[in-house]
Amino acid sequence: MSYMKQLTKIVLSGGGTGGHIYPAVSIANELKARFPHAEFLFVGAQDRMEMEKVPQSGYEIKGLWISGLQRSLNIANLMFPFKVISSLWRAGKIINAFKPDVVIGTGGFASGPTLFVAARKGIPTLIQEQNSFPGITNKLLAKKVNKICVAYDGLERFFPAEKIVKTGNPVRQDLLEIDSKRNEALDFFKLDASKKTLLVLGGSLGARMINKVIEDNLGFLMNQDVQVIWQTGKLYFDEYRKYDDPKGIQTHAFLNRMDLAYSAADIIISRAGAGSISELCIVGKPVIFIPSPNVAEDHQTKNALSVVEQDAALMLKETELELFQDKVNVLLNQKDVQTKLSKQIKKLALPDATKKIADEVVHIVQLHHLNQ
Repeated sequence: MSYMKQLTKIVLSGGGTGGHIYPAVSIANELKARFPHAEFLFVGAQDRMEMEKVPQSGYEIKGLWISGLQRSLNIANLMFPFKVISSLWRAGKIINAFKPDVVIGTGGFASGPTLFVAARKGIPTLIQEQNSFPGITNKLLAKKVNKICVAYDGLERFFPAEKIVKTGNPVRQDLLEIDSKRNEALDFFKLDASKKTLLVLGGSLGARMINKVIEDNLGFLMNQDVQVIWQTGKLYFDEYRKYDDPKGIQTHAFLNRMDLAYSAADIIISRAGAGSISELCIVGKPVIFIPSPNVAEDHQTKNALSVVEQDAALMLKETELELFQDKVNVLLNQKDVQTKLSKQIKKLALPDATKKIADEVVHIVQLHHLNQ
């Protein structure tokens, strides 16, 4: 029997946010292309968005009763130890029944119990850490797993150095050709080719403070003769759609053609989630990051700083939004800054991440197979 037939059952666990779900699905798709007869099973948190998103991507998912610790003392925190015990027990049952060759975690609450149980059973395990500053789950798992795929330098501070491989984060492959789609993008969004275009991204649900700063500065942007593609997020769309203006403001709850949105943009304002940053490095346009301060261990600010410190982007904290016009003016009017930021951010791009992660998955299974 050839080795390739050995990789027949693969478990992936990750969720809570799109930033954990999207990489897991990308890795599954890459492995499915290599092993078309393999069976895949996802493990998620039973009341989170992965229970809807993963089946939409064509994969089966089972849910654990798990959540994170809240910052305040409440009933959810008192339930936490019971949730952990329940999740470990359920993860054990799922893994015993499915008998995977490998278990891959991309972060989020459910990946903790799933990888912990798999590692204890001697099953090859791999973490894909998207952020420059890992969450507590992955820090705890680091000693137990076989391999940790990362997107940033310097993670030896948190993980055993011999387990780390820098692969980058999975990104949409349709972003690799955006330069050739400029005319299609201008047509799709009905834009004026003679004007500069600002793309505003607050994530799929939206970002209140980003929406607020755009609302407060619409007059300034119109005076600058800038047209705006404003992704408000679905939570805020009804509140902001009234600002649609044929002279150059268009609101969208969600952008289905991100490749065309990136292609149309001259400058971009974005949250600093790990997935967004990885995409923006490939896109290579001048960016202002406005990190969300409301995420675990302020990792968006740390992500953004890792790019800003390479002279590859600008950053605006939510506490300094009065500087918005100054930062936008720099990006719109200083050609040397635009050129430098584009050049520097492209240097950080890792477009083959998904393939490299799949290579590492195959490698740890191969090693395990040889050592038996």
